[in-house]
Amino acid sequence: MSTSVVLNQAVKRYGEVEVIHGIDLNIDPGEFTVFVGPSGCGKSTLLRMIAGLEPISGGDLLIDGARMNEVPAAKRGIAMVFQSYALYPHMSVYQNLAFGLETAKVPKAEIQQRVAQAAEILRIEPLLKRKPKQLSGGQRQRVAIGRAIVREPKIFLFDEPLSNLDAELRVQMRVEIAKLHKDLGNTMIYVTHDQVEAMTMADKIVVLQAGIIEQVGAPLDLYNNPKNRFVAGFIGSPKMNFLDATVQGSDAAGAKLRAGGSDIVVQRKIATGDKVTFGVRPEHIALSEAAGVKLAEVKVDLVEQLGGQTMVYATTDDSQPLIIAVDGQRQVDLGSRLTTYVDPARYHVFGADGRAI
Repeated sequence: MSTSVVLNQAVKRYGEVEVIHGIDLNIDPGEFTVFVGPSGCGKSTLLRMIAGLEPISGGDLLIDGARMNEVPAAKRGIAMVFQSYALYPHMSVYQNLAFGLETAKVPKAEIQQRVAQAAEILRIEPLLKRKPKQLSGGQRQRVAIGRAIVREPKIFLFDEPLSNLDAELRVQMRVEIAKLHKDLGNTMIYVTHDQVEAMTMADKIVVLQAGIIEQVGAPLDLYNNPKNRFVAGFIGSPKMNFLDATVQGSDAAGAKLRAGGSDIVVQRKIATGDKVTFGVRPEHIALSEAAGVKLAEVKVDLVEQLGGQTMVYATTDDSQPLIIAVDGQRQVDLGSRLTTYVDPARYHVFGADGRAI
């Protein structure tokens, strides 16, 4: 049975310094929720408050409707997987998995059954007799996750569990954790600074900045409809292009912006003279007029050939940087001039306060 998690006006203070500012959040039973944001935004602190490793300074934490603020960590029905594997080096994999259950006086037969089940789920049965030093980084992280599984928690918490792995292993483990969620169906809360991990794994993403929630939603909701410039710049890789723009005129047809050295008409109600930001993702910029309306004339500074995609780094006529992602292998000469185009349905406009217009 999956478990809900609710935060009502949750606050965290260290002395006089408030680092989590009255957060409201609902996590539905069985949901895979990812906390994402830059370093220092409060995502790990929030996770530790849910785990019971950090006391809550104000507001309420409810798990399945029961207030948990003063309930000890061990009694919250939670298992946590950390960035460091923290395995006992002198114990075998089996002993590492079994140790917490032995301490809790779980019957030996049940321990064997739980360890066997976790080992099968994580495909580590051949490793049970090995010591941690005989394992790769990915295998050690699987054991750390297995140690959480054997506890049969109501909620799994992951605190940047893949950041110590190399790029290829991170991709592999992302897939495995997503599959684990599908197989077990438990509520999972996952912290990362890597928005690609967030986009590929989450049912729901919570974007944090400076101890507040900027936006909550499904990955594609945040990608397609960011509420503000911060979310727009954080979600998506490579990040969204932002061009400083001025409103030249406005009428019933929309507003005419001067951005990137060109005039662009946008279907927005904005007052003439306002300073705004025109946002467009690199993958939504085209080099063909058939793709939409003219965006800007640019000079090519750098070209990266990635095989399946060509990345063009350019500068607009008013000296603003623009990144263009073109599908396939495109021959583009350094120093050449290109005309760029954008689908009118794919751009974003942000006001001086950073909010989407």
